[in-house]
Amino acid sequence: MAQFKRVLLKLSGEALGGESGEGISPLFLEELAREIRDVVKQGVELGIVIGGGNFFRGVNAERTGMDRVVADHIGMLATLMNSLALQNLLERNGLDSRVMSAIEVNKVCEPYIRRKALSHLEKGCVCIFAAGLGSPYFTTDTAAVLRAIEIKAEAIIKATKVDGVYNKDPKKFKNAKRISELTFQKALEMNVKVMDSTAFTLCQENDLPIIVFNLKKGNIKKIIAGEKIGSIVRR
Repeated sequence: MAQFKRVLLKLSGEALGGESGEGISPLFLEELAREIRDVVKQGVELGIVIGGGNFFRGVNAERTGMDRVVADHIGMLATLMNSLALQNLLERNGLDSRVMSAIEVNKVCEPYIRRKALSHLEKGCVCIFAAGLGSPYFTTDTAAVLRAIEIKAEAIIKATKVDGVYNKDPKKFKNAKRISELTFQKALEMNVKVMDSTAFTLCQENDLPIIVFNLKKGNIKKIIAGEKIGSIVRR
């Protein structure tokens, strides 16, 4: 029995690259598509936002002298490439899906229209929200939170390379301890890096919990089934 009726899954672009974190790993994408299929078969309505870091990062490009607005627009198009790739794998696994972009690219996907997104979700169609918010200076984390609020998701499940929120960087400190539950205020005070402060603040203001977990095979299904995986951030 699924604990959620409607959720938004936030994926990093690097996740689609598999072990290398670059480009797109067909093997990883196939496994992800199968897991998403199993979740949707339980009656869960699913929205997805994917980053573009496996192809391009606007912030990094700005440091080399590129105009930030141009760099962010390139990053948005990188998220669209990832979204189309995932859509293809979902449909190969028998799932109806729609890529809905904040930047209009009518020959390859639909524009994002909230009422259409809600209609798609109610019909069991997976909605992949691409191109962030269509505006520079906003991260895909912030875009994910805003889309989750707009579609009335019950939670955001945020896939990362670590298995939750820690009191300090677990890659640097062997004695780092995972925090299974914390408030948004505490996350902001700790400067938790799994999401930016704008995203955390939006979640806090709209009472939208975030579950932070490691994107290992089977973990999405475990969270949907109600297992205590990773860390939960809530009011």
